[in-house]
Amino acid sequence: MNDETDAPGETPGSVEPSSTTDTDAATPRTGASFIGFVRKHRVPLAIVGGVVALALAGTAAVFAGAATVAEPTAIAAPTPSETPTPTPEARPVPTAAPVSRIRTCSVADRAADARLANLQAQVLNAKTGEVLYDRGGTTASRTASVMKVLTSAAALSVLGPDHRAATTVVKGAEPGSIVLVGGGDVTLSRTPSGDETVYPGAAHLDDLAAQVQAAWAADPANPPITKLILDASYFGGDEWQPSWELVERDDGYMSNITALMVDGDRDDPYSNTSTRSDDPISRAGVAFADALGGVATIERGTAPAGAQQLGQVLSPTVAELVDKALVVSDNTVAEMLARLVAIETGSGNTFSAINAGVLEGLAGYGVDTAGITIVDGSGLSDDNAVPPAYLTRLFVKINAREGNLGYLLDSLPVAGERGSLSYDDRFWGDNAVADGSVIAKTGWINTGYTLAGVIRAEDGTDLTFAIYALGDVTDEAKTAIDTLATGFYLCGDNLSNQ
Repeated sequence: MNDETDAPGETPGSVEPSSTTDTDAATPRTGASFIGFVRKHRVPLAIVGGVVALALAGTAAVFAGAATVAEPTAIAAPTPSETPTPTPEARPVPTAAPVSRIRTCSVADRAADARLANLQAQVLNAKTGEVLYDRGGTTASRTASVMKVLTSAAALSVLGPDHRAATTVVKGAEPGSIVLVGGGDVTLSRTPSGDETVYPGAAHLDDLAAQVQAAWAADPANPPITKLILDASYFGGDEWQPSWELVERDDGYMSNITALMVDGDRDDPYSNTSTRSDDPISRAGVAFADALGGVATIERGTAPAGAQQLGQVLSPTVAELVDKALVVSDNTVAEMLARLVAIETGSGNTFSAINAGVLEGLAGYGVDTAGITIVDGSGLSDDNAVPPAYLTRLFVKINAREGNLGYLLDSLPVAGERGSLSYDDRFWGDNAVADGSVIAKTGWINTGYTLAGVIRAEDGTDLTFAIYALGDVTDEAKTAIDTLATGFYLCGDNLSNQ
C-alpha cells in the first residue's frame, strides 16, 4: 500500500484503490473536481455569560476562543484589639494563583464521526510542547505508511542525505565471467540512459554495461564475456515480509525486497503502480545480459574476494530517495532505506534487523522510542506499532529542521498542493480552507487510515499532530480524517481537549 494513493498499500501518484494503497489512479485536484461538493454552513454564535459558545457543523466551522482570568483576592486588614499583642512574624502576602488558559474551540463533533472507527489522535503546540488534544495518544498502534516518516528520519541520521547505493560489476573467477553485485539500489533502471522512470536520477544498466565493455576490452588477454553471475547477497533472509498480503505485489504496490533489482521490479518502469514479479533478481540479470550482449549463461553466486572492478553506477541520494518514499509513498524505496540503515548500524541485513537498526537511527533525535515495534520500513504490516505521541514529538524536531530533518519536512505531501494530499479526494469542499497548511504523511492499509505531520494553523500557531482511524474503515475515512485535521487548523492554539 502506498500513500500517493492513500489506500491500502498506498502508492505513488494515484487515488487509493479499493484494495490497498494510494495509486496512479489518483489525479491532481483541480477546482472543477470539488466545486459544489459541500456548501459552507454558517453557525450562529450565542453569547452566554460572556463566553462565546461555538457549534461546529459538518466540515465548515467557525471557531472562537476565550480565556478566563481570575480577579486577584483582596487581603482583609487586621481588626484592632484593645489588648496589645506581640507582633506576629512577617509572612508573604498571598497572591492569586495562576489561572490555566481555558481553551474553547472544540472538535468534538468532528472526532465523533463514525467513519473514523477507532480513533487515536494527539495534537501538540510545536513551540511550547503543550498537548492540546489527546485521544489514546500513548497507545502504540499500526501506522500504515506514516511508518515511512520513521524510516526516513533514521536514514537521514544514519546514512546522511548525500549517501548513494552502488551497483558494481567485478571480474569473475572463471575466464569469461563477470559478477553483477547488487548494493541495494532498487531504482537502478533497465531503460535507456536519458529516459526518466518513476525514479528521477536513477542509474541505468546500459551505462554500467558500457563501462564493463570498455574495461574488459582494455585487457587483450580477456576472452569474450559469456557468463554473468548475479550476486544479491547484500540483503539476506526472506524477500517478502510474512505479514504482507501478496495482493500488494500483484496490484503493483510492493516488490519482493532484494539487493539487486531494476525499476523497483515494475513491469512498467514509468508507472508508479505496476505489477511486480516473484523474481526481481532474474529480471535484473536478463536486462543486464541484454545490455552487454553475448552472454550465454546467467546464474546466481557471489563475487570473489578482491575481484577487479569493471564498472559501477550509483543510486539517487538518500535525500532524493526520502522524497520519493514520502511524497508518493513508494513502498520499495522505503524498504531499501530501512535495510540500508540496518546494515549500516550493524543490526543485520534481514527484515528482523530493521527494528533495531531504525530505532538506533532515531535515538539521536532524543524522543523516547519505548514501546515502538518496527516490522518493516514501509508500514505495510499490521504488526508495526507506534504511538501517536511519538509522532507528534518527532514532528516537533522535523518542523524545527533539526539535524538533516529539513529534507524530510520538504518531502512531505501538502494539502491541495503536493503528493498524496493533492488529489481530488483529499481536503476538498470546506476542508480546502486548510490547503497549503497541512504538511503531512498519509497512510492506508486495509485495517486503518492515518495522517501525521505539521499544521500551520489559522491563528499562526504551528501544531504537530497524528490521527489514526483504525479498525473497520472504508475509503470515506480519508475525508473524516481531513475534516478533523481542518478542525485543528481552524482552532489553532485555542483547541480544546473536550
